[in-house]
This record gives sequence, structure tokens and C-alpha cells, in this order.
Amino acid sequence: MKMRRMKLRVNKRHLLFLSRQETSGNFQKEGMLRVGRQERDLAERFCRLRGNLLFVLKKQGGELEEVLLLERCEVMKLPGDDRRLTVSFESGVPLVLLESTTSADCLSWLFVLRDANTEMLRRRITHLCALIDTHATRHTQRHAHAASRRSRGDESQEEDAGGAGGVEAAAKVSPLHLSVGVIATAARVQVQVCVIDTHTHTVRKSCCAEVVQGPDDNVFITSVCFRGDYPLYHHSRIKVTVYHEEEPTTHTATFLGFTSFSVRDLLKSKEPHISLSLRAMDGVSEVGEVKVSRLQVEGESEDKTPPEHKCPALCDSLHTSVHDKENSPVMRAVLCAQVCKVYRFQTEDQRWLLVREQMAETPLSFSLPKQLLNALIHEHTSRVQEVKQLGDLSPHRDGLRHDVISHCNHLIGCYQETLTELDKLSASSCFKSSTSKSDKHLQFVPTNLHSQRMEVTGPDSAGVWYEVMTFGAPADHHQSFKHGGLRRLLSKHAAQRDSSISYSEDESSRGRELLASVAQLQPLVFGLAEELLSVSVEQNGARLQRVLDGLTRQTEQFVHALKDELVRSALLAIHGECSASCGGSHVHSNGLVCDITPANQEGRTSPRQQEVSRQDAEYDDEEWDRTWANVAMSLNCIIAMGDRLQGREERPQEMTSSEQQEAQSTASSSLSSASSWQEQLLPLVVTLRDCVREAVAKARAAMTFVVLQGAVSSTVSQGPAHIVQRRHAVFSQALSAVVCGFMLKLFGGLEDPDFLQQLHSVGVLAQFESLLSTYGDELGMLEDMEVGVADLSGVAFTVIEAKTEQPDDLLPTLSGAWGRWVVEVPLPPETFRSLPRELREGCLIRIHPVLFNIGINQQQSLAERFGDSSLQDRVNQQSCERLKAFCGALTDRLPGAAGSPPLSELLSSLDRSIETRKRKNVEVLWVAAMVCRQVNGVRLTSCKSAKDRTAMSVTLEQCVLLRERHTLGRQHFSAALDSMRRDGCRMENVQKNVGSRKFAFSSVQLLTFPKLYRPPDGSFG
Repeated sequence: MKMRRMKLRVNKRHLLFLSRQETSGNFQKEGMLRVGRQERDLAERFCRLRGNLLFVLKKQGGELEEVLLLERCEVMKLPGDDRRLTVSFESGVPLVLLESTTSADCLSWLFVLRDANTEMLRRRITHLCALIDTHATRHTQRHAHAASRRSRGDESQEEDAGGAGGVEAAAKVSPLHLSVGVIATAARVQVQVCVIDTHTHTVRKSCCAEVVQGPDDNVFITSVCFRGDYPLYHHSRIKVTVYHEEEPTTHTATFLGFTSFSVRDLLKSKEPHISLSLRAMDGVSEVGEVKVSRLQVEGESEDKTPPEHKCPALCDSLHTSVHDKENSPVMRAVLCAQVCKVYRFQTEDQRWLLVREQMAETPLSFSLPKQLLNALIHEHTSRVQEVKQLGDLSPHRDGLRHDVISHCNHLIGCYQETLTELDKLSASSCFKSSTSKSDKHLQFVPTNLHSQRMEVTGPDSAGVWYEVMTFGAPADHHQSFKHGGLRRLLSKHAAQRDSSISYSEDESSRGRELLASVAQLQPLVFGLAEELLSVSVEQNGARLQRVLDGLTRQTEQFVHALKDELVRSALLAIHGECSASCGGSHVHSNGLVCDITPANQEGRTSPRQQEVSRQDAEYDDEEWDRTWANVAMSLNCIIAMGDRLQGREERPQEMTSSEQQEAQSTASSSLSSASSWQEQLLPLVVTLRDCVREAVAKARAAMTFVVLQGAVSSTVSQGPAHIVQRRHAVFSQALSAVVCGFMLKLFGGLEDPDFLQQLHSVGVLAQFESLLSTYGDELGMLEDMEVGVADLSGVAFTVIEAKTEQPDDLLPTLSGAWGRWVVEVPLPPETFRSLPRELREGCLIRIHPVLFNIGINQQQSLAERFGDSSLQDRVNQQSCERLKAFCGALTDRLPGAAGSPPLSELLSSLDRSIETRKRKNVEVLWVAAMVCRQVNGVRLTSCKSAKDRTAMSVTLEQCVLLRERHTLGRQHFSAALDSMRRDGCRMENVQKNVGSRKFAFSSVQLLTFPKLYRPPDGSFG
């Protein structure tokens, strides 16, 4: 049969026999591994290695699923992951991922698989031969040197010049800039370069680059740049693989040939370049030639770059970091799966810019949605417990409670299911592709979230960074947009919703505290009142006074708690609701139809409740004041009686002589009979109890109303469960992006005191740039995004000290509840101690989100001609006002933040651009981005999936920054823009999303795009 991934005919029966032999001694290694072509496809399989055949079985002793022939392939361990291996084949077939349970097991598999690979075995043998030759040569030289010294009579101890076995100490050879020229019979080629560490047998990074046409038809040239901190050593080998690109419009490529060379050989070569044979698959046939030479760049020596490199040539960066700061634990924790491209562009004064473009995923794509889901589950579970603890309620109120519980339980079930699915995926992925945006279980995960960063190194500047977060517009694609987005759905719900009283979370919390205080104080007051009656029988004035003092303290606390204005307002609201709803009805989620009348609201179960209902009908503003005042007056009567019983009234000046004689006689008679004390106190204590009961009943009814209405306003009143879930999902996507952007902005500004002062005094701006049209489904997406961005105003950041520098301890954590979220950003201890005092003490950093949208595609043309773009106009106008308010607060606190050009001029220009109402006025986006960068804001760019239109926007922004801030030659602007779009990181983004290196535009569609947003020919289709 012909096995998958193999161009080899084998005997099926023999192959099955080999895989199922029960004697483990026939296999070099066997065990359970997770196997797959992509991270999300990894599945548990039982693997057996025999010779150069790796058998993959569904389970031990089970069906044979696949056989891998380990020839013409490389086995390597993924950097940063000590449990995962990759097997890559030179034929170009997809690589195979192997994941073990432990790092030790992974290392064991690495060794045996490497030995099974003939090519790797040959390399090891060659390396050992080289070591033997080196050792033998040095041994011979050492003996010859010793003999020479002995002949001169020198008997001193000779030194071991060979070191440990004659192996040279590993020393970095970077920075290193190479020119790679390929001579082959082909119309167009692609070049893949990778670096192999022959000591660890791992590949640090591999990359593919487009090449530029050389002076001859069959000559192709590209460049490779290794920066100073890249771990490139003499023992490293560089492998060059060349592919024949058969069809430029589809990027179909087939394997052409490969070659490799040692860095040591390159550096020792006295020739200007080294020539290598390009070998075919068999390793023998020559299909071309590769010439490699070193390049001199500015800062190393004179610019001796060959003439063919006097253009914006693309260099693929093979390193994952440039500076120590970029390679810090914090950056490694926040960013992952980085893709880098390096360019050289000419400035207006004929000097060179080195531009490094970096795109990276982030683990926050999954970690923050999971934290949000956990927090929402906890919040709704707590709310269910709160309303269940309210005790017996009237039918209508009990129906409301059932509505809240049903609403919360539905969301809890959905979120627990989503969280379970995310736990399965997040361990092996940091990325949600555009093709998965409608996945039910990924609706909380942002689509195609990446950090897009650019570092510019010029003749007069070193390492200036610019960043922007790119992600698909935060929207719930799973629920689709048939009935519009969140803005429209919430407006419809608000129009249909009952205008019932609502309470904030703070008021609900105060209500719960009052209920707890009343429940605690009422039995204490009643107990002390009983004790007072008992003590009165003993005729002990001292004990009577002690109990009376205790009763006074507890009753005063009780009265103080009841004097809260919230109780008064809640009682008025209850009375108003009863009056307004009299004669109406409501259908609850449990099917109960309640007549909303005063009697129903307060219940008909007892005469006491009917009495309360009757009082509600006659309620006035001062009713509650009289209630707690009655408690205070009842206590005063008991105190006065206690003084009289002890014969120490102190108000003779207020009485006539006859009243004084009467009081003295009363006191004398009370002292003569113990029973008269109790008789005197009993009616007063009964009155106090009645007043307390009445106050407790009203306070409990009021606070129950507050807690229940607060629960209703935060659940049922927010809309049906599907609307609330949609809102949470959209917020989750926006939150993940803005948190990652804030962390990058914070790390980049740790040495800027003005920026740190801005954080704790004003906050940080988050400027969302959207390229959605206002037509069809994208109109619904924009409605979702508008609400999601607005909800971010309820988010605040705080900086904390990290426990360790482990990646897990440097990830942000989310706490709080809906509308009051706090994101804690950990920093290493040394960095944290350098922060201003306000930030170290936990000052909240407020976020100020704004959204600007300009549609640029063909659908926006339809909307502007035949549809409605009022949503876009309103969103831009409101965001402009909020942006001006933020800038005003910033300049008031930090007058030096005006910058150049002044903020006032930029804001005026933005105002004019918005008022112009010009079609596809992308100038609005440009000016808003300039304002954002000037105030140290977080930039975020979105379109439907952050793949095509977003690529046009971020590459344009990068080139504009190079032109305006780094004097990129204006004649090179278009070439730089085309180079970034054709060969840069955004093309890699397209590849990882849809598997094709083409932007999803057609020629007809691009006719409707603004000119600067059109990709170069050959890069779309």
C-alpha cells in the first residue's frame, strides 16, 4: 500500500507485523505522545520507533494510523518549550508536532529520533571526526612544542593549550550580515533559511523570504541579518533551502534544492564569498549554485554593500530579541510566536535606516477570557445566593427572584461549558484564526490578536519602537447579525423594558449590609430589654443601670443604622411602584402571572401584612422618620423611668413644687415595692419592642427591595440572556487586546517619568481604529464594537510586584465585577521599586477608550450612496469629544504634554475632518492616530478579521512614521510600502490565517479603496 506522507511502496502485512510485535526489545523507544500537524490537532497516540520508521498507533496494540519515514528530515526541539519536538521534511510537507508529558521524556525522544535520521547521524559523525582531527593535530603540536622546549633545556611545566579535549570555547560571532545569491534555472524562487546549533541539535528559528531579481535572469539575491545579541557561534550551521515558485499569483512552490555551510568556514574564508552546490533531494545531483558573502553595514565599517543591495531589500531576522529589555522575562511572558522581518531603507540624505518589523501572538488571547469567565461565573453564583437568602417574599417579588435565578443559572451553564472548552485549547494555542471567528466556544477569544511592532535604528537614533495591536473587530460572530449588533439590540430592549427602579452595585451592597446589621441588632435589643425586666425584680439599682446602659448603646446603634437615606428612598420607591403598577400584571420565567397590586406586593398571608399594605397606601415622606424616631423616643422613656425608679431625676427646675412632691412620692412608693419596678417598665419595654419590630419590618422590606431590584437591574433588566452573553463576549475580546497593548506601552515607558506621572494622574488613552463599513453584517459588527469599547471605561489597571520572574507570575490578573474590573499588572521586584510612589501604592490607572471608524471597502461605497452612515458619523463625533476632554485633562495636569505639533492644532484638524463628511475620509484615522501617539496612548486597529484591510492600515502607518519621523526618502516611500505589504509580517499573518499568501481583495474591489490602502500587484487575489 502507499502510506500517507510517504512516497514508498511497502508490504502492508509486513508493516503491520513490525508495528504490532509485542517484544519491546525490537524497538528503540515506545510510549505515549501527542501527535498532530497543527497545535489544535494534537491527539494522544502510542508511538514506536524501529530503525528509521516511527509507527503511530491509535492506542497500544491498536490500529496503525500512520508511519513516518525519518529520512531527509530534521528533528528539533521547539525553543521555549521543553516538551515539544517537530519533525520537518525537506520535501515541503507539513511538519509533525510531537509532545511528551515531561521534559526528560522529550529529551529522550529527541536523542533516539535524531539517531534514526541518517542525515543527522552523518552530521554527528562529521562533527566527531572534526573533533578527533582537531584533538590529534593539537596533541601532535603540543608534543612537538614540548620536544622543542626540552631540546632547549626548558623543563617547566607545559600548559594544556587544548583545553577540555581540544574543543574551542563557544563565542558569539554576531552581529553578522550576509548576502545570499542563488543561481538556478527558474523564473522565480523562494528561499528558506534556518540556523542549526550543532551542539544542541536544535533549530533556533527558520524563516522564508522573497528575493529580489539579480542582474541576470537566473540570479536571485536576498539578505540575512543577525543582530548583536543573537546566539550565533562558530559551530553553528546555516542551511539554505530553495523552492521553485511555479505560479507567482498563487505562490505555488516546489522543492528545488538545499545546501548548508558552517559559520566557521564562512568567517575563515579569504575569498569575498563562498560558493556552494545546490543539491537535489537525493543529496548528490546539483541543480544550481549558492554564493554567500558578508555585508558591511553602517557602524561596522565603510558601506561596501554591493550595488544590487542599494534598494529596500528585505532581510529575514532570525533572532527573537534585540536588546536585553526586549528579551526580558516580562516580554517573554506577554509575547510568543514572534515573526520578524528586517529592512534597509534610504533616507533623504542618502543614509540608511535599519527597520525591524515584529509581529507576535500573546497568551492573553486565552488567559484573560478565561479569567473573565471565572469572574462572571462567581458573580452570578453570588447573586443567586443573595436573592435566595431574602426569605419569604410576595408572589410578585418571588417571581422576580425566580427570573433572576433562571437568568443567572443559564449564563453560568453556558460560561462553564465555554471555560471547559477553552481549557482544552489554551494549553497548546495562543491564537484564534479568522476562520474560527464563528466558533461557539471561542466567542470570548479575540480574533487574530497580534502585537505589530516596529523598531527603527537610524544614523542618529537607536532603537525607537512603535507598536499597535491588531485584532478582528470585537463582535459576536457566533450569534450573527441578522437582528443587528449590540447597540440596536440594547435600544430595542430599553424601549420594551419596564421603567422599574434600579440600584447600583454599591447601593445593593449597602442594602445587604443593612439587612445584616438589622438581623444582628434586633435580637440584641430584645435580649437586653428582657434582661432589664428581669433585673428590675432584684431592686439592684447598679445592675439595672448597667443593663440600661447596654440597652441604650445597642438601640442607638440600631437607630443609627436605620437613619440611612437609602431606606427612606427605597420605601418611597416601593410606594411609588405600588401606585403606578396597581391593576397591572407580569409574567415571570416560572410561568406565574402576578397581578401587581399593593396587596399582592406586600402579600395577603397575615393581618400584619395587610396592615403594612394599608399604611403604604397612606405613605408620606416623613413616615420613615417617624418610625425610627419612635424607637428613639421609646428608649428615652425607658431611660427616664429608670432614673425615676432609682430616685435620681435631675430636672427639678423644669417641674412645679406639686410635680416634685408627686415624683418623690412615686419614687418612694416604687422603692418600697419591687414588683412596681417591673410594672412601671413593662409597658415601656413592650412599646420599644413594637417600635423596633415596625422599624425592622419596614427596613427589611426596603432593603429586600433594594437587593432584589439591584439583582434585577444587573441581570434581567440588561436584556435576555443571549444579549448579555453577547455583550460579555464582545467585552472580553476588546479587553484582551487593550490589556496587551497597555502592558507593552507600560514596559516601553518605564524610563519616562512624564508618562509614569500621566498614568496615575490622568490615566491612559486607548484609541481604537476601525475600518468596518456601515453596510450589511459589518454594520452589526460596528454596533457590537461600539458597546464593547464603551464598556472598557469600567476597567482600571494597577501595578503590583511580581512574586517571581516566572512567566506565569508575570501575566496580568483580572478581579472585580461587571462595570468595576481591575487588572493587576505584575512587574519584577527591581522594576517595581523604581516606580513612582503613587503607582507602588496601588493607584488605579483609568482607561479612556475612544473609537474612530472609517469604512474603506466597496460596501462602504454602497452605504454612502444608497444606505446610511449615520452610525459612523455619530461614533466619530462622540469619540472626538471624549478625546478632547482627555487631552484637556492631560494638558491641565501636565502642560508639557502639548508636544509638537501642539495638541490643540491636531484636535482642531480632527474636528474639521469629521465635520467635512467627506466620503472615506481616512484623514480622520490618521489625525486620531497622531493624537494618540502624542499622548502616549494605546493604538489598536481592527477590521472584520484583522487580516487584509488591517494589513493595509498598519503598513501605511509604519511607512508614514518612517517618512515623518525618520526622514525616509520620499522617492522610496512607495517601494517601502510595497515591500512591507508583499514580504512583511502581515503577509505571514495572512498565511497563518487562511493558508495562502494572498490578500483577499479583487481588482474590482480595490478600485473603491483609497489609493494608499491598495496592495501591490501580485499580492492579492
